[in-house]
Order: sequence, then structure tokens, then C-alpha cells
Amino acid sequence: MSPQLNIGDRVKALRINQKRTLQEVADASGLSKSMISKIENNLTVPSVATLVKVAKALATDISSLLEEQGWLNAIHTKKDTAEGNLTLTDKGYHIYPFASGFHKKKMQPFLFVARKDEVKLHQLSHDGEEFIYVIKGEMSMKVGDTEYHLFEGDSLYFNSLQKHGIMPVSEEVVYIDIFV
Repeated sequence: MSPQLNIGDRVKALRINQKRTLQEVADASGLSKSMISKIENNLTVPSVATLVKVAKALATDISSLLEEQGWLNAIHTKKDTAEGNLTLTDKGYHIYPFASGFHKKKMQPFLFVARKDEVKLHQLSHDGEEFIYVIKGEMSMKVGDTEYHLFEGDSLYFNSLQKHGIMPVSEEVVYIDIFV
């Protein structure tokens, strides 16, 4: 696929290639037909949890939805590139997917930037495991019934089938979130 494609374009191409309707993908992912349509038309940047559900419904992985370049063996991302290409999600935080050009990677690392009073209260769950490392700031992370207060340098590893969500405590929190 062309490197200029947005996530929605890749989702739509996969769905059409599989000869499936919007409703079929919505049913398989547990999302609404409207949400799948918004994703396909690049009207929303879905949360990572939503992308995991869409990828599973399309019998692929999140990396394939985020891939841009194909089969690179190593990908170097400069700090300015990551920070300059953050995308706002529907949950109110900004994300940058590292190594989007690495084909069929086994983990999906993201840079997250969340600002106080911008993140919407939410609880998500999806297949896999997650590792979070706080680079700057403070955040509250609820996993299941337990709430963790994470400071700069703290990390958290958990099964992402448990409902989870973050809320910035400081004005801004910057963290790495790796999904497998």
C-alpha cells in the first residue's frame, strides 16, 4: 500500500479486500457501524484499544493498520519527529506510533502526551499486554479495581483485558505505552 494512506484508508482497503460490510466489521469488533465509518473516512483517530478491536475483526494486527513503509529492519525516530507528529485521539490524548514502517512487529510502542482537563474519563479493555513508562509528569492509572499513581520514571505492566484508563495529575504527562 502507498505510504500516504491514513489508518482509515488501510482499514477500508482491508475490509473491501475481505468483501465485508461496515456492519460485519462493526459486529466483529463490538463497535458501532458509525464508528467504523468515521475511522474509514479518517474523521476520527481512534484510541489504541479501538484499533486493536478493529485489527482483530479484520484478522490482522495493529501494526499492519499503522504500517506505512513495508519491510524495514530498523527504524530510527528522532525526538523532534515524534513530538512534531502527535495525533489527537477521541479520548483527548495525543499519540505517536513509533516504528510504523516496521512490518509485522510483535509490539506496538507509542508516545503518549496527555494534558490535564483534556483527557476524557474512560475505561478501555482489549487483548494483549501493556507496559507503560512515565517520561515526564504524573498520572493516575486505573487497572481493574486498583488505581496507581505514577511519577516520572515509574512503570506499570498489566494484562490489557482488564479495564484500564489514565488521567493526568500534572498539567502534562508524557509516557511510553507498549502494546503486545
